[in-house]
Amino acid sequence: MRTRSAAALLLLAPALCLIGLFFFVPMVASLLLSLTDFDIYAVADRSALRFVGLRNYSALLGDSLFWNALRNTLYFVVVGGPLSIAVSLGAALAVHARGVRLKGLFRTVFFLPVTTTIVAVAVVWRYLYHPRFGLLNYALAGVGIGPIDWLGDPDWAMPSIIAMAVWKNFGFNMIVFLAGLQSIPERLYEAASLDGAGRWRQFVHVTLPTLAPTTLFVTLLTAIGYFQLFAEPYVMTQGGPAGSTRSVVLLMYEEGFRWWNIGMAAAVAFVLFAILLGVMLLQAALRRMLSARNETQDADASVGREAARPTQEPA
Repeated sequence: MRTRSAAALLLLAPALCLIGLFFFVPMVASLLLSLTDFDIYAVADRSALRFVGLRNYSALLGDSLFWNALRNTLYFVVVGGPLSIAVSLGAALAVHARGVRLKGLFRTVFFLPVTTTIVAVAVVWRYLYHPRFGLLNYALAGVGIGPIDWLGDPDWAMPSIIAMAVWKNFGFNMIVFLAGLQSIPERLYEAASLDGAGRWRQFVHVTLPTLAPTTLFVTLLTAIGYFQLFAEPYVMTQGGPAGSTRSVVLLMYEEGFRWWNIGMAAAVAFVLFAILLGVMLLQAALRRMLSARNETQDADASVGREAARPTQEPA
């Protein structure tokens, strides 16, 4: 056992060293920076660097810009996340349906936006949203609707970014849902059909419960990705208009690389890390509850089968 442990550590050592060098060391350095007032003056003169403790965090919690950015980020996650999951599930069901031809082609077409860089997609959609020459307003004019300033109106800017993000990201979740759909035993649908269940009841009572672990996994990935909203507002709106699309990560970027408040930027990063950690813990709790419920249902079904089995009288 000692020889095996030593061999395992020897084989894992290069990967562990790289993880420690490029993940844990920067994380610890960022945590230490968040406890200082590191700024552009400290870059030139390290004697200007001072330890301030939790002052950055207290100032951040009292900053209206941070709360506005957090509100915008939560709006993006709460609205865009479920919408993206719903579109992904709908696309997966459409591609997985019986009788659909060219399934491989549809999977490729739906997945193509995922492989495109977010900056290129944001630039293209920015021209689609142009208030005068955009294709979207041109289509609205064809049905008698006046032009809308999609990215210049605070009421429309975030929904416009959400629409673009859903189109960009739904292909990846679609592939995950397809894998989950292909793992559902066909006998479950056959049994439901014999019991008189139509397609909708099969979807509600067979597909959705069986896809629950996959849905939790997709929800976690989507939430983590959407909490890190940055490139879309940075390219399309620069956080405007009137700060209606400024996200937490964009605020971190502005504090760190526009105003050179590195300590404050690091504090923003760790507040976001705490939020994501809470989301992950909530997802883990939901997964445990789901597993416990499934085990209870399996045990009850086993007991019911045993009770329904006819007993043989001794001769």
